[in-house]
Amino acid sequence: METATLNPPTPEAKTSCCGPDCCAETSTAAVQEGPATAKSEAEALVATVREHYAEIAKTGATCCGGGGCAVAPDPEDVARGLGYAPADLAALPADANLGLGCGAPIAHLALQAGETVLDLGSGPGLDALLAARLVGPSGHVIGVDMTPAMLARARANAAAAGQHQVEFRQGRLEQLPVVDSSVDAVTSNCVINLVPDKTAVFREIARVLRPGGRLVISDIVLDGTLPPSVMGAVEAYVGCIAGASRRQDYLDMLAAVGLGQVEILREIDYAQTMLEVAPTEIAGLLAGSGLAPKDVLGIVKSVTIRAVKPS
Repeated sequence: METATLNPPTPEAKTSCCGPDCCAETSTAAVQEGPATAKSEAEALVATVREHYAEIAKTGATCCGGGGCAVAPDPEDVARGLGYAPADLAALPADANLGLGCGAPIAHLALQAGETVLDLGSGPGLDALLAARLVGPSGHVIGVDMTPAMLARARANAAAAGQHQVEFRQGRLEQLPVVDSSVDAVTSNCVINLVPDKTAVFREIARVLRPGGRLVISDIVLDGTLPPSVMGAVEAYVGCIAGASRRQDYLDMLAAVGLGQVEILREIDYAQTMLEVAPTEIAGLLAGSGLAPKDVLGIVKSVTIRAVKPS
């Protein structure tokens, strides 16, 4: 299975070259140290992601690059470009939309009144609150996020929206704070890419779904190979790009944990869409890695995938 492997930044890497040549000795040492080092590197990436999204939760800034950007993208423009209906966005607190997703999965989940829904990596609560409107007062929505600042923001948004059937729990997607076979539907929006062990996430999804329950997620897959400068950039990782798996590998992981009827409901060229709705920011992010738009167009795809747990 081919997925991106990233080297978390060391203090030296933040201020000096860390390309494939000047860091070759460090990379070789990491390989020689074996599984323990790989695990620590994965945890370092998780910590980087948590820190990045905590800052977004506190400031509302959605710039991808570490140095900031001159003009931040409008979250509503981003959400509309990814498929959210303007009426749905208008019905929620503005603070619930930070423009962080890569699709609009709730529209494809076919939620019914009274169902229990789980939102993985719930962020400021956008998809969880949309789900709550669909399942109604007799339903239940659980959002799971590992970032305390995001959880605080989501809880405030739920209170402002008057959605009392929503709760937000702190936890990791690889070990969900949810009991077995208790959820009718699972959703996630451009978050599973941020988890180094994606198979563990899919295994947890299969565990918490009721027999016959379904999954609809939007995430990033690759239809090709990204340039090395992107594959090794932590900033690209927290922006969902360098953590992406190849399309078939991603689908195979779903099947491997027992989820069936896997189908792609919608796909877009994510890089192209983001260049259209946030050209200044995305061009700056690419330039920081020494790239032009042509280097990623046609490779980075946003897909909305549906799967079902067998009855």
